[in-house]
Amino acid sequence: MLRERRASRRVSQLELALRAGTTQRHVSFIESGRSAPGREMVIRLTESLGLPLRERNELLLTAGYAPAYPQTPLDGRALAPARDALEHILTGHLPYPAIIVDRHGDLVAANTAQRILLDGCARWLLEPPANAFRLALHPEGMAPRIANFAEWARHVLDGIAAELARNPDDRLAALHAELSGYVPAARPQPGHLGFAVPLRFSSPRGELSLITTIMSFATAVDVTLSELKLEAFLPADAFTASVLSDDHAAGAARDRGLGAGLP
Repeated sequence: MLRERRASRRVSQLELALRAGTTQRHVSFIESGRSAPGREMVIRLTESLGLPLRERNELLLTAGYAPAYPQTPLDGRALAPARDALEHILTGHLPYPAIIVDRHGDLVAANTAQRILLDGCARWLLEPPANAFRLALHPEGMAPRIANFAEWARHVLDGIAAELARNPDDRLAALHAELSGYVPAARPQPGHLGFAVPLRFSSPRGELSLITTIMSFATAVDVTLSELKLEAFLPADAFTASVLSDDHAAGAARDRGLGAGLP
């Protein structure tokens, strides 16, 4: 398992040994089964390879040790401070959309502004556990409203492929294969900007343009928390900013009216 993960990251035995503070000979002996690593060494090697916490636990179990990193349910008491922080970020990002997804892209939470993105999506796609990648690329999801679908969809698929290269996962690989079938083949056009691809989609008030940023808990020591990603959408122009602000204000007014028992 160690050899497979080292090779997939294109790290030599010598480089791994230097990172982990041991010798190439010791790494070689571990990989060949001639030496049994101690618990601390397993942790140092997995940290040095940058493995996700879930995989670090798997290697510890394989070596005969108990997992070092807890996997707490997101609604568990221990993660209450993290939930509060995430809720604060989601609310603070209004009037712009923001969502939280897990390692497979399943929606964990979202702020109210995301409704402008999901408007018109098939009801079955929105049933829990709704998947953000599928919502974006499925023909019954956001796809018909995305003006630059082929370009933006390739950007999404490339991001999933990059994650799979770092951390292979059967379910994510199956999802990537499914989504690839929804995306037409496309060659980069003149002026192609690589990963700097805005999301351009239609709305009742005209075409909107959004750019995204992705955040994570980089120093998390809980498996659940380490696998969460918060994707925040930002307006790419003044018109989009104005529409999102107006939509949020109208939604807030509707919510107040419902709360007061008004039609």
